[in-house]
Amino acid sequence: MDKDFILETETAKHLYHDYAKSLPLVDYHCHISPREIYEDRRFNNLVELWLGGKNPDGTYFGDHYKWRVMRSNGVNEDYITGDKPAYERFLKFVDALQMAIGNPMYHWCNLELRQFFGYDKPLTPENAEEVWNYCNDKLVNDPEMSVRGLIRKAKVAFIGTTDDPVDSLEWHEKIAADTSIEVKVAPSFRPDKAINIDKEGFAEYMTQLAASVGKTKLESVEEVKAALTERLEFFAENGCRASDHGLDYIPYAEYTDIGVESIYSIVMNGGSVSKEDAEKYQTAILMHLGKEYHRLGIAMQLHYSCYRNANERMYRKLGPDTGFDMIAQTDCAVSIAQFLSALDKDGVCPKTILYSLNGVDNDVLGTMLGCFQSDEVPGKIQMGSAWWFMDTKGGMEAQMKSLASLGLLGNFVGMLTDSRSFLSYARHDYFRRIMCNLVGNWVENGEYPANDEALKKIVEGISYTNAMRYFGLN
Repeated sequence: MDKDFILETETAKHLYHDYAKSLPLVDYHCHISPREIYEDRRFNNLVELWLGGKNPDGTYFGDHYKWRVMRSNGVNEDYITGDKPAYERFLKFVDALQMAIGNPMYHWCNLELRQFFGYDKPLTPENAEEVWNYCNDKLVNDPEMSVRGLIRKAKVAFIGTTDDPVDSLEWHEKIAADTSIEVKVAPSFRPDKAINIDKEGFAEYMTQLAASVGKTKLESVEEVKAALTERLEFFAENGCRASDHGLDYIPYAEYTDIGVESIYSIVMNGGSVSKEDAEKYQTAILMHLGKEYHRLGIAMQLHYSCYRNANERMYRKLGPDTGFDMIAQTDCAVSIAQFLSALDKDGVCPKTILYSLNGVDNDVLGTMLGCFQSDEVPGKIQMGSAWWFMDTKGGMEAQMKSLASLGLLGNFVGMLTDSRSFLSYARHDYFRRIMCNLVGNWVENGEYPANDEALKKIVEGISYTNAMRYFGLN
């Protein structure tokens, strides 16, 4: 894993080293804590950064990609999310990592050690103690190894966090007021709990949403829409550039306002509704939000095709987002197209990024993009970067090949971390290497001319400038 890691051709090396490598990062979708940025958190050891642990409120923090690697190696949960000594947890992870040939986790971890710590040997059980001591010394004593220092090392220009509509955005406001913080940090609007009328806790969440706009109760769907608009405008005032929806699938159902009000009333009074009725309410809210995103210039991100919390026992024990999710098979391509078409018909379709967790949807999405593009911005409708279980080398290559075949790869807004770890910025470097290698191979195969000016524009665009333009960050 030297300086030319993954770069198979001279053209790939040139594109990466001369154009992609040194560009800043636009991490437009992630799950890191704005509070930790503001407070400039320091980590005591590598395990806090890599494996995390338990928060005071009983929830868990850490990189659940790594937890899954450990579970696959038969490691007891006490060493993964439990309270075993940090060094023992680290050794268990290193043992598992040695088995991860072909897994991007192996590449990510070693790239993180190289990029942030300057450690350029592969991590093995034999040098685990050396790595532990070396990295922990840097974390404790190097002033540049705090959260803000890690962000500076990675040359991050923009961070889009993921935030609930009821969030006060206290930490975003503090970041914006602190002139010593160089990176731009903005909230992203994640209204899933207000959409998932068929899920546990919906009525309780509506009470929280009501409180966020100074009410005790939201009596109707119209009041729900008004509350979401008020909160979205507050987010926009605080620099919001994107929304994010993490739905099982994207619904679209014909509905009437009267019918949707009845559906909402039933659920708020303790009843339950059919899947078909739930989809009518969801469609009504998504349509309203789509229009508001367009009005405010906010990009709409739609993530779907994930089956969450597949292991009920572990979900009950550890809660959500702890590594027990999987790829789902959904058939909602027509619904997505109907949703975008309904918005487009009224001239209010926002910039939209579509992500399916199932790679078989790549070509479907690739053809859908061309149906709804406009002159508002190049690549208004985007096929999102290979997401979650798909952000492997093969997954990223497949996504870019599909986009290149069916759309315009040159207008792609590129990589995001979608991560809870401040070291995950190394994934941008991983992506850039894979992208430059793919483009370099096409050039050396004679499939695209060795036009350096055009290649520079494409590589710099995918790495950085397209996202800056798309999210209005210029």
